[in-house]
Amino acid sequence: MTDGDTVPAPSKFLALTELPRALFELSTLPWALPALMAGPRGDGHPVLVLPGFITSDVSTGILRRFLTAKGYDAHSWNLGRNLGPKAIGREGEKLIARLEEIHAATGQKVSLVGWSLGGVMARLLANWRPDLVRQVITLGSPFGGDPKASNVWRTYEALTGDRIEGETTTRLRAQSAVAPPVPTTAIFTKADGIVAWQNCREGECDTTDNIEVYGSHCGLGVNPAVLHAVADRLALAEGEFVPFERKGLGRVVYPSSGHRH
Repeated sequence: MTDGDTVPAPSKFLALTELPRALFELSTLPWALPALMAGPRGDGHPVLVLPGFITSDVSTGILRRFLTAKGYDAHSWNLGRNLGPKAIGREGEKLIARLEEIHAATGQKVSLVGWSLGGVMARLLANWRPDLVRQVITLGSPFGGDPKASNVWRTYEALTGDRIEGETTTRLRAQSAVAPPVPTTAIFTKADGIVAWQNCREGECDTTDNIEVYGSHCGLGVNPAVLHAVADRLALAEGEFVPFERKGLGRVVYPSSGHRH
């Protein structure tokens, strides 16, 4: 859960070092792949991956290829750059249509993996259409707390045309802050240089969990620890939920405080 609305934005140092840290995380991926691929194979169910603010499906390419290699039916969101309501529609109608399209084509409930703003939207989607969603996994997604506890909120306003505290954004944020009625996992890093990590954690109940990783915000989609955690969560049977357990690779790469909050 968040610590209220007094959480500050990440430090400028963390923000300025985002890119080199993300590149380092990417460079470790080839070394981690054998361990990542050694786990259980996926059951083939569809997974919709939503990109972060400003980015497009290009940014989630490595994550989707990994999920495909693990045996899942990974899908891009096909809505161009994530510019908030400009991309998904004022009422989320374009995103809902994409979910319905995947569900109709596969005949199965869809797991949602959303990075940053994409995770906020994944939570919205699961609240709007829980009948079509299997589970939600968010990566560094600030779905609670002060929307200005971020180093990019002014950029958001400039590129989307929406005020961060305006009617539309406030309404959507309030809806996203509500935990979806499906299993939900929030993955976050305390070294996040873009958004306050305190606002990226889920409230604890029987179907939610928080997983802390070491890394940057911009590297979450290529971070081996994140890929391991995502695969672990997706391997849960439909309707099943147990807390994430640090074992195997996880004993090495997850902070000791990252299991549950």
